[in-house]
Amino acid sequence: MTVKKATQSDLEHIVPLFDSYRVFYGQSSDLEAARSFLKERFINKDNVVFLAFEDERPIGFTQLYKTFSSVSMQPLYILNDLFVLPEHRKNGVGEALLEQAKVHCQEVGFKGLALETAADNPAQKLYERLDWQKDTAFFHYFWKNPK
Repeated sequence: MTVKKATQSDLEHIVPLFDSYRVFYGQSSDLEAARSFLKERFINKDNVVFLAFEDERPIGFTQLYKTFSSVSMQPLYILNDLFVLPEHRKNGVGEALLEQAKVHCQEVGFKGLALETAADNPAQKLYERLDWQKDTAFFHYFWKNPK
C-alpha cells in the first residue's frame, strides 16, 4: 500500500471513493456532483486529499479543510472525510491515511487536526490509539439553514 497527496489530476481516482463515502452516510450516489464538488475544491485550493493505493488501485482517502483558531491565531485542519473501501478495512489503510495527515500538518506548521465522528463509530478506537484526544470540555452545536 502507498499513500500520496492527491492533485486535481487524481480526480477520477477520488470520485468513486468520495461518492461511496457519501452513500455510506445516507446520501444518494451522484458521481457527477461528486466530481464537480471535488474539482471546485481543488481549483479553489480549499482542500488537501491523501489517497491510499494498493497495486495502483485507489482503496481509501482522507480530505482536509483549512480553518483557523482565533484564540491561538493559528491555522488548523479539519479532517472532514476518511473512507476506506470495506474490503480493505482493518488492514492499516485508515491508520496510514491518518498518519499522513499528521505528517502533512507538521510539515506546514499548523496547530493540529480536528475531526468529529458519530458516537457509535468504531473508528474511535483507532483515533485514540493514534493519540487523538476526545474533547470532553466542549459541546458542538450546528445551526441548519431552513432554506
